[in-house]
Amino acid sequence: MKIHGQKINSNEGLSTFKTDSIIKHIKVLASDEFEGRKPFTKSETKTINYLRDQFKRLGLEPGNGSSYFQDVPMVNIATKASPEMQVSSSNSNFTLKGFVDYVIWTDKADPKISLENSELVFAGYGVVAPEYNWNDYAGLDVKNKVVLVLVNDPAFNSGDTTLFKGKTMTYYGRWTYKFEEAARQGAKGCLIVHNTAGASYPFSVVQNNWNTTRLHLDNRGKNEKNCDMIGWVSADAAKKLLAASGNDSTLFAKADIAGFKPVSLNVKISASLEVKANYNQSHNVIAKITGTKRPNEYIIYSAHWDHLGIGKPDEKGDSIYNGAHDNASATAGLLELARVFKRLTTKPERTIVFLSVTAEEQGLWGSAYYAQNPVYPTAKTVANINMDGLNAFEKTKDIIVVGAGQSELEDYLKDAAEKAGRYISFEARPEAGSYFRSDHFNFAKVGVPALYTSAGIDVEGKGPLYGKQRQDEYILQHYHRPSDQYDPKTWTLAGGLEDLKLLFQVGKRLSMESTMPQWKQGSEFKAIREKYIKGT
Repeated sequence: MKIHGQKINSNEGLSTFKTDSIIKHIKVLASDEFEGRKPFTKSETKTINYLRDQFKRLGLEPGNGSSYFQDVPMVNIATKASPEMQVSSSNSNFTLKGFVDYVIWTDKADPKISLENSELVFAGYGVVAPEYNWNDYAGLDVKNKVVLVLVNDPAFNSGDTTLFKGKTMTYYGRWTYKFEEAARQGAKGCLIVHNTAGASYPFSVVQNNWNTTRLHLDNRGKNEKNCDMIGWVSADAAKKLLAASGNDSTLFAKADIAGFKPVSLNVKISASLEVKANYNQSHNVIAKITGTKRPNEYIIYSAHWDHLGIGKPDEKGDSIYNGAHDNASATAGLLELARVFKRLTTKPERTIVFLSVTAEEQGLWGSAYYAQNPVYPTAKTVANINMDGLNAFEKTKDIIVVGAGQSELEDYLKDAAEKAGRYISFEARPEAGSYFRSDHFNFAKVGVPALYTSAGIDVEGKGPLYGKQRQDEYILQHYHRPSDQYDPKTWTLAGGLEDLKLLFQVGKRLSMESTMPQWKQGSEFKAIREKYIKGT
């Protein structure tokens, strides 16, 4: 494929990158003083003001008119769940324990929500996908009922590569979709059966949602459909529910086969939620460098500034979820990119936008709001380059593209990597659905070509096995835990710096071109882009 563009100084700016500059910002953003950067708290104010002040110091212009902020109207929903869930059937009566066996919450602002002897229906994967000739709700009326569904796609457990996209998760496999579809079907509740491999994280991550607050866009007056109660049950709890219905795990296996029919479990469940809703505004932070020749065409670098705040103490008694890697590191990287771009002698011809979004951790809400309410016209937005966690450790030979084969941005990155003596690789577990789990996805949904990368694993001098072990260690020991903290003994940021340079090279090249990168043939987002480009 031919990639368009003109010759520019390919090395300009690379020597300007500084590890110390990135580490300085990580230390601040991931400090205990910032209390985990949770939206709607005093730490949000500290965080967004810090970012605004840094952009000002670097000489960047406000990105939203005269302001560095974009207001994001949201509702903060605090839930207190009943400590037990009552289960009754013709076979047995028992209780499930909150936090241990189930985690429930709601996206509704009603002060009291209850399930009273609500019928439980097993609806397979909870998927309605006409393009795959799949409907787990076919012939099923779930009004005022609770659906029990499996995480991921049918092909994940069956191994049948002819189903959906085989090993690669589609959006139908995401937990967010399961709740959305259950609501569209009129269900009163939706519970997802947890599976560590299928979800790509342990049940302890789900437990972070126990009796906490969750953010949602303020959609009052928009007739949005939500279930009354949503959440997860553990694998052990699911076995108990199956046994109460006179079934076993073979029922779940039937859901992997095309033509599966949903079944009532003849089980009734009862649980309740006390709800407090607080309507307020969170904020995206936006700064820009105006292009010299095509200022009305935009390249957007993004990274989310938020994390989980103060929550359940870990085994050491630490309750601050600092989020050093996720995502103070990439937020620091965003500031470093801004610094380097601003210092270029050859100024970008297109406008470069630096967007730090809120509420990624609880539903990608900041980027969703931006995509629905863009400051810059979507048709004139050339690309989104999103960062969610920099490589804190050694250099790697590879850089991983999440979502292989989506857009020509992949080829831009490949070219930049090869010139740097590196190579691109692709996510090892596409079944984890990582393409739907960060802010670039909201740009893709409106047709903007979006590039999302993660740290490589082929560590220089140590190889891919070592790199994979290090990534697995982070997921198991530090992901969404208070221990995700800056460690001066091990955080060299050497790998992250080199990855930033590649993303810089991609954006710099785009900024000097007159053509637009395209979605590749077969991408589900290609038609969206083409439709509104033709209308401009």
